Amino acid sequence: MTWTILVLVLGIALFMFGGMLLKTDGKKPSTGVILTKKAIKLIAVIMVAGSVCRLYVPYYLTSVNPAIIQEMVEGMQAQQNAEKNKAIRKFVRAKADVMMADAPILGNPEATKTIFVWTDFSCPYCRRVHGDLDRVLADRDDVRVVVKNFSIHGPLSDAPAKAVIAAKLQSPEKSAKLVDMLMTREYYSRDDMNDQSKLADKVQKNVMKFAAEAGLDTDQLAKDMKGEVVAREMANVRDLAQQFEITGTPFLIIGEEAFPGAIPASQINAALDK
Repeated sequence: MTWTILVLVLGIALFMFGGMLLKTDGKKPSTGVILTKKAIKLIAVIMVAGSVCRLYVPYYLTSVNPAIIQEMVEGMQAQQNAEKNKAIRKFVRAKADVMMADAPILGNPEATKTIFVWTDFSCPYCRRVHGDLDRVLADRDDVRVVVKNFSIHGPLSDAPAKAVIAAKLQSPEKSAKLVDMLMTREYYSRDDMNDQSKLADKVQKNVMKFAAEAGLDTDQLAKDMKGEVVAREMANVRDLAQQFEITGTPFLIIGEEAFPGAIPASQINAALDK
């Protein structure tokens, strides 16, 4: 701001008095002197105009028409989303099979339309989206939901995420059932949160109760949770989250388009029907 004001003052001074810098000794100025004076005035006009613009534009954007800033931000976000969707589209077309190989799948496994959802069982927004996804699956059999368990809340996330992946090794249907149980019921209490040193053990114990209710062999499940398949899927979830710049949950890829945040069933259906 200070430099802009100084340039403005200098430009005004140069416009008014710049010609006096050229001596003519009382004679008729030569063509060179006349051209030089015009050049000085032109430079002065450019300096004044540039300075006025630099001073006025921030005022215009913040006081006269602040909505234009929002429009600019929205335009930039739209452009960034378009670039992200382009990268996601390319990757999903080439690697969809790898993305769903070890992940729990809800709905019709042979469906023609796929939703990938990065989710966390301890996230309330993820639970809301799960309800909307469940409504979508109840109304149509051409959709499958691939659950990418993004373990971001430590002990609250780890055991549930690993359990549903390991459960798929026993039964895809029971894995889907366990996903639904963990998303619709409480698998930890406020009392469990009181002692953080024991939280992971308490969460795993509660998850195993749900697993037994879902008809899973909990001894085998506990072994598989420490196995190669679970480790591979958890790494795949993290790697893809980094590649797609996913920083939170829920995050959906519907078809080949990204949807960060919780979106309703109507929007999910609209994206599927594009």
